[in-house]
Amino acid sequence: MKWKLTLRFLRSVMTIVVIVGIVNAILFLSLFFIQLKNNNFGTEEASAETFSRTFSQYVELQSGKPVVNEEGLKKLQEMSAWVQFLNEHGEQVSAFNTPEELQTEYSPIEIVQMYKYKELDASTTVFVSEAQNSSYFLGIQNPKIGRYVMTYDYAKIFKDVNVFLSIFLIVDVLIVIIIGFLFGKKLTAPLHTLIDGIQQLRERRFKKMPAPKGVYEDVFRNMNELSEKLDRHEEERKHLDQMREEWISNVSHDMKTPLASIQGYAEFINDSATDLTAQELQEYTAIIKSKSMYMKDLLDDLNLTTRLRNHQLSLQFEEVNLVQFLREITIELLNDPTFGERQIEFEADEVKAVHKVDKKLLKRAILNFIYNALVHNDENVVVKIRVETINPHTQITISDNGQGIPAKDLEQVFERYYRGTNTTSKHGTGLGMAIARDIIWAHEGKLDLTSVENTGTTITILL
Repeated sequence: MKWKLTLRFLRSVMTIVVIVGIVNAILFLSLFFIQLKNNNFGTEEASAETFSRTFSQYVELQSGKPVVNEEGLKKLQEMSAWVQFLNEHGEQVSAFNTPEELQTEYSPIEIVQMYKYKELDASTTVFVSEAQNSSYFLGIQNPKIGRYVMTYDYAKIFKDVNVFLSIFLIVDVLIVIIIGFLFGKKLTAPLHTLIDGIQQLRERRFKKMPAPKGVYEDVFRNMNELSEKLDRHEEERKHLDQMREEWISNVSHDMKTPLASIQGYAEFINDSATDLTAQELQEYTAIIKSKSMYMKDLLDDLNLTTRLRNHQLSLQFEEVNLVQFLREITIELLNDPTFGERQIEFEADEVKAVHKVDKKLLKRAILNFIYNALVHNDENVVVKIRVETINPHTQITISDNGQGIPAKDLEQVFERYYRGTNTTSKHGTGLGMAIARDIIWAHEGKLDLTSVENTGTTITILL
């Protein structure tokens, strides 16, 4: 996979370089031929050549001899040039601005030598042309101007060009491969790290990767955030699996005990039906009924807490005055024969605090908290229920001055089936506090529990 990424990038770089090279070559050749066709190179040599060939326009015949007019003489002076006219025998007919050392008679070979090479001096370039039936040398004294005569063979030139182009192409390809490989390897190195990171995620190994600066920085940061989230989810999953196993174990245990009682008393009644008195029969059937009701309550509570946890329970919201609602719960408890003699106090700083709640479920949560305070403490415990407004929230406080909860038990109070080490009562199914907490959360409320041993416990609900 690593080599595939590197080779793919390398192919892309080579393709781009080749395309750019072809386009540049075409553009360069096009411009070259256009300039060549229009003779727009603008060199001083081309300008001097043009001047020498068109100088005939300044030449006139006087008494049979070529003479340069005033405009021509002016041009010669501007160009630092001289002109020498020759007849058909190579003899000087007339001359203008010529240097003293210039010879006046030339053989054919000397004429060729004078044109091809700088025979006069190194700074003078001589051009040859014709005017008024006479030939002339036009010398321009300018060291910047030069002329070179080249002899070439087309076949050899094309052969050499092909060799040079082949070498050039091979060198360019090697350069592209080397640079592309090094650059591609550097660019794809973070991808290799990402691939390794994804492999680790697949194997459930959540390791944070160092994020490089540059193009891949955001990718690495997102990968690390994903790794952290998956790590948290994995921990939560393990915790939930552990809780589920404990839950099944506790349910099995709690179901076995009442089932054993039901089975035992049912068999006893069946085997000794003729020997039992009416009072004993009533007592045993009452136990069977009690255990059956316990199992029903346990299954109902399990169903309720499961639906609350999975957000599968539709709450029936209605506007309720919480002050009146909690006052009625307090009165109901005081009228209950079980708790009629207990000390339950109610306080409110407002006469009205209206919220949209599921009245049935919220009542169950509040009663669960109060029952815990009453059942798990002695008969002298004082339970206080207080309602106060903290705009825009309503705070419900349920406090007692009982034995409190040990610090080591505080974090587990709301766990299913949990009973504290200082709790001897087996009242209820062990799901009451968990259900109450889930109900408050279903109302998008906040729940806080504080407790000090031998001082009391306070539960604060914020809606």
